[in-house]
Amino acid sequence: MTRTIVESKTKTAIIGFDQPFCVIGERINPTGRKILNEELERGDFSRVEADALAQVAAGATILDINSGAVFSNKMAEDPRYADNNFVEPTLMKELVERVQAVTDCPLCIDSSVPGALENGLAAAEGRPLLNSVTGEEDRLELVLPLVKKYNVPVVAISNDDTGISEDPDVRFAVAKKIVERAADFGIPAHDIVVDPLVMPIGAMGTAGLQVFTLVRRLREELGVNTTCGASNISFGLPNRHGINNAFLPMAMGAGMTSAIMNPVALPVGPTKLAEKKAEVEAAGIVLPADMDDETFCMLFGLGSTKPRPGKEMEAIRAANFLTNNDDGGSAWIEFNKQPPKAGQEGRGRAGRVGGRRRRA
Repeated sequence: MTRTIVESKTKTAIIGFDQPFCVIGERINPTGRKILNEELERGDFSRVEADALAQVAAGATILDINSGAVFSNKMAEDPRYADNNFVEPTLMKELVERVQAVTDCPLCIDSSVPGALENGLAAAEGRPLLNSVTGEEDRLELVLPLVKKYNVPVVAISNDDTGISEDPDVRFAVAKKIVERAADFGIPAHDIVVDPLVMPIGAMGTAGLQVFTLVRRLREELGVNTTCGASNISFGLPNRHGINNAFLPMAMGAGMTSAIMNPVALPVGPTKLAEKKAEVEAAGIVLPADMDDETFCMLFGLGSTKPRPGKEMEAIRAANFLTNNDDGGSAWIEFNKQPPKAGQEGRGRAGRVGGRRRRA
């Protein structure tokens, strides 16, 4: 049975056909996150640390760390900052060290810059996952020696110098090529996690069927574990969570064993909260003066004022249970426990200290 082992100094995450689905948290990534990018440029890593903790609390078993920042202000002062080969190696080392200081969750080192990959591998404790290698010969020659040197597993993305093919047979052939080239370096198939590339269903109606077929082939013919950027499937569509919630269990049923995704439902911000309160007041609804914001959010279906597991995590945990990768449903039961209300911590049923009463 194929198992890919990813480790921190004290914890092990196993990606495998007979294992619970592995969630690789994607939040530590400055791409498309303007505020995070600006904070990193100032040397502020507080959001990185908070994102690491929130993702682990939501159920991430591996944390992806991407160093693809653009330091525009520093670039104006020093032209070297326009080169990712200058920026990313130093930033990656700092990101890895900061995350390891607040959590012992295993890591995934994510960059297109070889120097950043090596700095991340050198700084990481344990056995991180490397993200990623593609099918171009020059990329294979750059990344696979690092995989061998540090004895780590690697994500293999199914595109090459011809780009991303819409033909699933071509994407399978690229994956097969990477597995075979890795074997030339002495890297076993169980250390290759293939990303077959999920296309947006809004742009290609067969995207879901394609990836399910590809995942089955990758499992049956190459014996490798698989991953994907889970939110790609719903790109550009309304109610993306609804599509993602259906896609992930179906992909799991086809044999997919992990996904790079956001496990956290982001908290309701003050602007949205104020707008909803104004709407309620305008409707003539009178609320208790002592109602707190969290109760208000729950009552009016806004979500929560705190980070919490996203709906996709609910779908994944249910699918784990249904595929017998949750022994006795213990993880599902734990996931669905209601947190105690303020002042009720340590109390049992009906708020009585010590739980149910004994008979006299």
